[in-house]
Amino acid sequence: MTSTERIKTTICLYLNYLVHGMAIVILAQNMTVLSQQWHVNDAGVSLVISSLGIGRLLVLYLAGTFSDRLGRKLFVQIGILTYTLFFIGIVISPNIAVAYFFGILAGMANSFLDSGTYPALMELYPQRQATANIMIKAFASIGELLLPIIVAGLDHFQLWYGWAFLLCVCLMVVNFSFLRQRTFPRLTTNRVTMPNKKQNTLQKHIPLTPKEIILGCVLTVFGYISMATFYLVSQWLTKYGSDVIHLNLVHARMLVSVYSVGSILGVIVTALLVERIIKPVWFMLFDTVVSLLALVALTLIPTWWVALISSFVIGCSAAGGVMQLGLTVMSNTFPRAKGRITGIYYTASGLASFTIPVFTAWISQIGIYEIMWFDVLIAGIGVLCSIVVLTLSREKKTIVA
Repeated sequence: MTSTERIKTTICLYLNYLVHGMAIVILAQNMTVLSQQWHVNDAGVSLVISSLGIGRLLVLYLAGTFSDRLGRKLFVQIGILTYTLFFIGIVISPNIAVAYFFGILAGMANSFLDSGTYPALMELYPQRQATANIMIKAFASIGELLLPIIVAGLDHFQLWYGWAFLLCVCLMVVNFSFLRQRTFPRLTTNRVTMPNKKQNTLQKHIPLTPKEIILGCVLTVFGYISMATFYLVSQWLTKYGSDVIHLNLVHARMLVSVYSVGSILGVIVTALLVERIIKPVWFMLFDTVVSLLALVALTLIPTWWVALISSFVIGCSAAGGVMQLGLTVMSNTFPRAKGRITGIYYTASGLASFTIPVFTAWISQIGIYEIMWFDVLIAGIGVLCSIVVLTLSREKKTIVA
């Protein structure tokens, strides 16, 4: 494959995640109008958001398995088509039941894209796999940044909210047509080779130590917590700004855009520092502590400037790649089962994307303010997980930078 062809394929893969970033926040950004369309309250829309997590969990393992056999390109294309059905379906959904079905499709689309895109990028850039994959988060954050601006513009000019959904459809259709002409690299396993077969056989039968078991459990919990912390903010920050801080919709949506800018910057900083200066376990602790402090400030001092600064800081820390760092640490802890570990870790994060909207739908019946305190609690658990991982990893040499 020529370098030009590789770049074209890469652009198509990243563009999908720009639209995916829009999909992450598009329901929350249109919560008011969708609740009217479906004849439900905000909690009802939040339940539809939870369906994305169900769809992701349904096909996560199967999509990854068949991607290894049938090819990456096929599953990227399936993901594009499924996402297209989601965007169209939400607009035409007359009630919450139909919307819930299309929400499940969105979650499935996410899994399809992940199962094709992550391994495809690793095969396109075998010497820069970590950088190639972490850039996915950057493009998703760009989508999260652009969507609130688009929605605010439609609202300002009193245009139909569905244009934002149709824009995503157009981007997906155009990208699908370009992707059909793109060449993907041949499938590779990229397994870590052992010095000899005898050593490989012996290592398969080495039992896990108690510390490894504890690390595995704590890191799995961290996979849930790291996803939950920033997912909750991305879904409820606009509502918090309008209902608690009493901002107009333009300024409330701006908080999500500022959060997304912080996320993009956080991804870049993480990619530059974690491979050269700071070990992942220390970066995990730093990010979780900073995000906890920012959430406490946002909750205790509900003012415009504090919300603006806190949103940016939360984006940098909680959504700046800390979830990917947790996976790196977990994979290094269990180097003989990286595929299985990846599945376990992302299943935990997928479970968060399903359960957090359910929890927040119930909490929203009490008040939007209480939702942020719930996120403070989650972030506090993330700090505890990071401390445990750091403490145990200092005694275990298999965890590397």
